[in-house]
Amino acid sequence: MSGFRPPGLPPAVPMPAGDLPKPRPGPAPLPPPVQPGRVATRAERWTLVIGGLTALFFAIWLFSAILTPFVLAGCIAYFLDPPTTRLARIGVPRSIAAFLLVLGLTATALLAMLLLYPLLVAQIGVLVVRMPAYVTGIGQAVRQALEAAQNAFGPEVVDSQLRDLVIGQAGQVVTFLGTAVARLIGGGVALFNVFTLLVVTPIVGFYLLRDWQRVMTRIDSWLPRKSAQTLRQLAFDTDRVLSAWLRGQLLCCAILAAFYAAGLSAVGLELGLTVGLMAGLLSFIPYVGSMTGFVTAVVLAMAQFGTWNEVGLVVAVFVIGQIVEGYVIYPRLLGDRVELHAVWVIFALFAGGVAFGFLGVLLAVPMAAAIGVVARYWLRRYLESPLYLDPPRTGSG
Repeated sequence: MSGFRPPGLPPAVPMPAGDLPKPRPGPAPLPPPVQPGRVATRAERWTLVIGGLTALFFAIWLFSAILTPFVLAGCIAYFLDPPTTRLARIGVPRSIAAFLLVLGLTATALLAMLLLYPLLVAQIGVLVVRMPAYVTGIGQAVRQALEAAQNAFGPEVVDSQLRDLVIGQAGQVVTFLGTAVARLIGGGVALFNVFTLLVVTPIVGFYLLRDWQRVMTRIDSWLPRKSAQTLRQLAFDTDRVLSAWLRGQLLCCAILAAFYAAGLSAVGLELGLTVGLMAGLLSFIPYVGSMTGFVTAVVLAMAQFGTWNEVGLVVAVFVIGQIVEGYVIYPRLLGDRVELHAVWVIFALFAGGVAFGFLGVLLAVPMAAAIGVVARYWLRRYLESPLYLDPPRTGSG
């Protein structure tokens, strides 16, 4: 059979020995098997995990006074890494892309501060000057409401002593709210140190953003080989949840702050800009921002206007804002991608604030996202394990 040639093919031409084709290289030989060494015990693995977490929390506690600019810089690098990577793919050097993006973000923050801070300081002056009138206005509005309740339910339910007590307490509440808002705005610069914001954070953010990919690659190389794939998947899930929630929530806060500030100013509320911005920014904490802004705006409207028609306009602004948030902004920007429950986020923010102050608030959501991803992973492991799948016992035994 070796001399068989299909019909129609030309006869074979002998090839000189020197022109013989070289044999194609075969697959590379397998490396010699690695001799199995000592396998890490379960106690060693748990010691590594617990020791690493203990060292991390101890470092956060020890250096909490100086970590804020570095955590802010890390947030900047995390948010700006996707656009920096896109610019690098089209040919822009990563160092130049990182510098331009950090510079643009810093310039935008400075411009917003230069434009908004004088307006907020001016509203502090309005609040201080108008405080006596606000106390009188809220007292009149409460008196009218209590008189209407007394006429409706009789003096047995709402007597004069209760009415005087409520009016006095309402005036104290207005004074407290006004003083708190003034201190919040006036002490904002003390909370965020100017030198830290303008110098340290942008510089650290630039270097982190420039080297972000190399840092991630280096951390990936340190993962234990046995669990590397699982840890990568957990990190990917955490990044997906965290980026979806944070980016969507920040856009939500910006839109709501602009809407509430414009709407409250349009209805004539003197402190509408301050209250609107506060309500929008505090919307980062689910339900807390909208409720705080609503109560503050209604109290200030009662103090300023003294009639329920204008108060109704303020209520309408917040009702429209909640409808837009619930049916337009939230489904489009967040939707089903977010796997962080509102109660879990509120608990994490307050727990982080109590433990580490503003630094804890910055770290709360990333830690909540990571804990949530790990908890879901272990829940899946449990539902696939014999602990869950073993059939129930039958019989008397």
